[in-house]
Amino acid sequence: MAKEELEVIKEADLTNNCPECFNQDMKITFYQRHKHGKFFHQTTDEISYQIKCNKCDSIIYPVNWTEDIERTFKYYQKMATPKRTTMRFTLLFYVLMLLLIVVVGAGVYFLMQGSPK
Repeated sequence: MAKEELEVIKEADLTNNCPECFNQDMKITFYQRHKHGKFFHQTTDEISYQIKCNKCDSIIYPVNWTEDIERTFKYYQKMATPKRTTMRFTLLFYVLMLLLIVVVGAGVYFLMQGSPK
């Protein structure tokens, strides 16, 4: 099973009013999803975000957004450029593939040696 991890790609302080406590101390964070398994490390193109008030520690969901927050979100969303999508294989993958190739090659060799000419 692959372990998933969110990596921060962009953080910014917002000066908009919090819909909960009306304070002007909020932070928007954009995350990119990474998957780590025994055989591979994958960077996906999946981006998530979170707007959090630093004063009341509440997460501001899109239902509660004002027009100002939405406008600011769209601006920072354009600025958040994710890393390119990649898939890297681990050393364990390459060792197992090499071992599989050696076993298949040895099997073919012994089958060819055992057959009458």
